[in-house]
Amino acid sequence: MQQFGIRPEEPDDWWEVEALYDLCFAPGREALSSYRLRDDVPPVAGLSLVARDGQGILAGAIRFWPVHVGDHDALLLGPVAVHPTHQGEGLGGYLIHAGVDAGRTRGWQRVMLVGDEPYYKRFGFARLSGVEMPPPTNPDRVLGLELRPGVWSGVQGAVTRWSR
Repeated sequence: MQQFGIRPEEPDDWWEVEALYDLCFAPGREALSSYRLRDDVPPVAGLSLVARDGQGILAGAIRFWPVHVGDHDALLLGPVAVHPTHQGEGLGGYLIHAGVDAGRTRGWQRVMLVGDEPYYKRFGFARLSGVEMPPPTNPDRVLGLELRPGVWSGVQGAVTRWSR
């Protein structure tokens, strides 16, 4: 991704990233159950990334949030968005790989998201059985990725807000 500058999101990026999400997602996106897990919880520092083009314009963004799954910790990936003028260039995939790699480097063991399996399986995500997102989430859209082999094995239960 040489045409883009990729760096961790900083506080000054927040509203610009929110505007990108508003552009890329349907109105009411914040009513989704996954947003209840994010309320008053900051994204994980250093894992949430922004991509800017050569003119410094925001081209893409990804955020990761800490959650609990039963009594295990996990990263909740999302949202990831690419400005319509840059869609189809591989930037979304690059952001997913870069964020996941940063999570692995920082010692996180598992990542989850709510999304379309046909899209996310190319990044290694697979359906998680026994992991319960708050309703009304479709259980078929709850996907996970292991950052170390076997770390999702036997992990079950409700996904809950981060508390530490």
